[in-house]
Amino acid sequence: MAKNNIGPKRLVVGAGYGVRDWLAQRVTAVLMVVYTAVLLISFLTGSNFSYEGWAGLFAQQWFKLFSAVTLFGLFYHAWVGMRDIWMDYVKPVGIRLALQIITIGWLIGCAVWSVQILWSV
Repeated sequence: MAKNNIGPKRLVVGAGYGVRDWLAQRVTAVLMVVYTAVLLISFLTGSNFSYEGWAGLFAQQWFKLFSAVTLFGLFYHAWVGMRDIWMDYVKPVGIRLALQIITIGWLIGCAVWSVQILWSV
């Protein structure tokens, strides 16, 4: 009897990998929506629409932390999406690896820069 990989007894590799990424995308998206709502409410209920008003909002420790967590969520969200694009559409392994390394470098650079900006206010 020939062994095949079709049907209910097939070998599934990486099960749960897609679910984890799907869930990470949804959780980070919800985080970004909540942050956007808080920022919008702060804008609509604020009265000081100057640089000092915005600097005052971002000077609060809780808002800096919320902003940093949201930005890290955004960077992870971008990583999962870009990694999936590279894996799905770039077939040569060397080019795909190079694009993934460039993407990681870019996102880490953005993360460091965003922390520097947030904590300089």
